[in-house]
Amino acid sequence: MKVILFPGQGSQYAGMGKDFYESSDLAKKLFKLSNSILGFDITDVMFNGSQEDLKKTDITQPAIFIHSTILFNINSINADAYAGHSLGEFSALSCSGSLTFEDTLKLVLIRARAMQKACKNNETTMAAILGLDDECVNSVCDNIPNVVPANYNCPGQIVISGSKNSIDKACESIKEIGGKTILLPVGGAFHSSYMESAKKELEDAIKSLKFNKPDKPIYQNFDANPHIDIEKIKKNLINQLTSPVLWTQIINKLIANNYKSFIECGPGRVLQGLVKKINRDMDVSSI
Repeated sequence: MKVILFPGQGSQYAGMGKDFYESSDLAKKLFKLSNSILGFDITDVMFNGSQEDLKKTDITQPAIFIHSTILFNINSINADAYAGHSLGEFSALSCSGSLTFEDTLKLVLIRARAMQKACKNNETTMAAILGLDDECVNSVCDNIPNVVPANYNCPGQIVISGSKNSIDKACESIKEIGGKTILLPVGGAFHSSYMESAKKELEDAIKSLKFNKPDKPIYQNFDANPHIDIEKIKKNLINQLTSPVLWTQIINKLIANNYKSFIECGPGRVLQGLVKKINRDMDVSSI
């Protein structure tokens, strides 16, 4: 069985989407629709902006969503299930038919701006931890206030999130027990309690939209389980903002449920690499 994976923040690159804008009438139509919905020319930033321009949260998130969903639509892909990493869960919602393209893009912009606003309230950041198992990283976080695991990406790669001081302390502890640390160039502490104010804005926006039952199950970040129930999907989508992304757990659950083929749909090949690190025997590819 085949699952479509949608990437999250960090997969963007300068010039993203320009190739299929120039080669597909449907892509061109959806790019122009995106500009109209957002109220600014995001295609100009995607096609001509610098890598620095694309790092801004309120640009990055809509850009990746637009790229991923247009790529899905112009290729008429059939899936048996969907999963998205953080922001990618919104791409999964749109491509599964649970939300319209227009409503999902509006929601993504609200989420991005709310997260960016929340970042300004505190001195926070994130760091990637390499070379340690989940239990070691969890233990370090348990013993330092204001730092939590944010992304369980694959065995030996966890991202932590929290206040800058706490992240610095956590990184010192990680190095002492043999792990490696990489501070990430992000706006703040995503997937932590520091996103509580953004969570409220997202919740209000989600409650205002009409959701449909997805055409296939969506494996969600919050609990790593497949869902088609609309109310459960909405609840998990809201909770995702202040909870860790259970990506390792999602891929293992998909494998246990006999999914053999993993296709990444969006900019970059980050998720293919993570799947291979979780289980090297899986068939992975990208569109």
